[in-house]
Amino acid sequence: MKFDVAAPDPAGMVASLSSLGYSLPAAIADLIDNSISADAQNIDVDFTWAGRDSWVSVVDDGTGMTEKNLIIAMTVAARGPATPRTSTDLGRFGVGLKSASFSQARQLTVATATDGTWHTRTWDLDVVEEFGEWRLLRGACPETTALVETLVGDRTHGTVVLWRQLTGYRSDEVAEDDEKTQQQFYAEAERTGTHLGMVFARFLTGTTRRQLRLSNSPVEPWDPFLASHPSVQRLPAEDLPLADGSVRVEPYVLPNAQRLSVSAYEAAAGPQGWLGQQGFYVYRRDRLILAGDWLGIRGLRREEKFSLARIAVDIPAESDADWAVDVRKASVVPPVALRGHLRRIAMHARGQAADALRHRGRIAARRYGDPLRYVWTVRRDGGRISCRINRSHPLVQEALKGGQGDGTRLRALLRLLEETVPVTALRVLHETDSLDDPEPFGGPGPSDEQTLEVAQQVFEVMLVQGRTAEEARAQLRLMPPFDQKQGFWNE
Repeated sequence: MKFDVAAPDPAGMVASLSSLGYSLPAAIADLIDNSISADAQNIDVDFTWAGRDSWVSVVDDGTGMTEKNLIIAMTVAARGPATPRTSTDLGRFGVGLKSASFSQARQLTVATATDGTWHTRTWDLDVVEEFGEWRLLRGACPETTALVETLVGDRTHGTVVLWRQLTGYRSDEVAEDDEKTQQQFYAEAERTGTHLGMVFARFLTGTTRRQLRLSNSPVEPWDPFLASHPSVQRLPAEDLPLADGSVRVEPYVLPNAQRLSVSAYEAAAGPQGWLGQQGFYVYRRDRLILAGDWLGIRGLRREEKFSLARIAVDIPAESDADWAVDVRKASVVPPVALRGHLRRIAMHARGQAADALRHRGRIAARRYGDPLRYVWTVRRDGGRISCRINRSHPLVQEALKGGQGDGTRLRALLRLLEETVPVTALRVLHETDSLDDPEPFGGPGPSDEQTLEVAQQVFEVMLVQGRTAEEARAQLRLMPPFDQKQGFWNE
C-alpha cells in the first residue's frame, strides 16, 4: 500500500484544541474529572490574582501517576474512546486535560507522585509554536517550580495542575492594581464554584462523599430535583433498555413558590434560572453532563409553564457513542431508539408541572383580583394575550398627571412595575405554541397613533438630554420595539 504521512502541524493542532468552546467552569470540571478518576478524596481549586501573572490550580490527594503515565497523560489523544477504563474513570477521548487547559492558559504544568517522588512536565504553547514540535518540557521554569512546591506542601501522593499565562489576562495592559479586571477574575471563580456544585453534586453528598474546595471554601452541592423536600412529586422511574444495558429515567415535578421559602425558591432556580433549568439532566457515572435541556426532541421546548419539570437520566459510560457525548462532556444526542420514550416521559412530567403552576395561578388570581391593588391587567383578546398597565391604579393615575414632585412617585411606579410583572397570569393563559405571544404595539409593521406618540416622547427626551435629532432617530431605530416598527425614525 502506498501512502503519505500527513501529520498535523502542532501549532494548528494547538489552535484547534484551544477553540473547542470550553467555558472556564467547564474546563475546571474536566480537571476535576481526572482527580475523581484517581480516587482523590480532597480536591482544592485555587484562583490567585497577580495581574498578568495570575494563575489557577487544581490539587488533589489521589493515587497520582508514575513518570511514564504522566507523559502519557500529557500526550494529546494518547488514549482513544475505545481504551478500557476503570469504573471510576470519567474520561473518554484522552484530550480533556490538554484541551481544557489550552482553552484557558498558554502554560500547563502537571506535577504528580505516587510514593513521595514528584515528577513534573510542562506544556508551553509558545515553545510548541516556536519550534513546530510537541516539545513536552521536563520540569518547569523557576517561578512555576516555586508555585508547584508551595502547592505540593507535605503531600506524598496526588497531582497538581497549574495554569499560568491565562487567556484574557496575560496582556501587558493587565496590571495587578486593576480592580475592575480583578473583580472579573474572582467573579469567574464564583461562577466556577456554582458550576462545580451542580456538576459534582452526587460526589459531594452521600456516604462516599469527596471534599471539593474553592479558595479554601467548601463547594456547596446543588440538587436540581430538591429530592429531600416533602412537596416534590416523584413520578414513576423507568429503566429503558439500550444495547446490553439500560438507561435510568426519573422525572420530578418541583414545588411551586408557595411551598418554598424565598431563599429556597431562589436557590432551586439554579444558575440559569427556572426557565433555563427545566428539562433533562443527563448523568454519566454520577457526573452531570448536561443540565436542563429538552435534548432537541420534537415538540419539546422551554416554556415558563413547564419550569417545575426536571428529569434525571443516567446513562452508562459504555454507551457514550450511542449518546454522542462530545469531547467537552457538555452535550449529548439521545439515541433514536429512546427518543419516543423520552418524549412520552417528558410530556407527562410537563403536564404535571403545568398543572402545579396552573393551580398556583388560580390562587394568585383570587388573591390579586382587586384592580386597585394590581398594577397589571392581563387579557386574552382575539387569540392574543395582552399586558396593559392598570390606569385605575392610584400610583399610575398620579404619574399621569405629570410635572409634579421630584420624581419620587414615578420612580416608585417604575419599581412597582418591575416587581409585579404578571408571570403567573401569563403562565395560566399561555398556550403550548407561541402564536399568542404578546407583541409590542401589535408586532412588526406600520406604527399606529399610540406607537408614534410613545416614540415621539422618547425622541424628545433624548433631544433634551443633548443628542442631535439624527442621533436620536438612530437610537430609536435600534431600540425595541421601534426597531421592528415603521415611523419617522427610519424615514
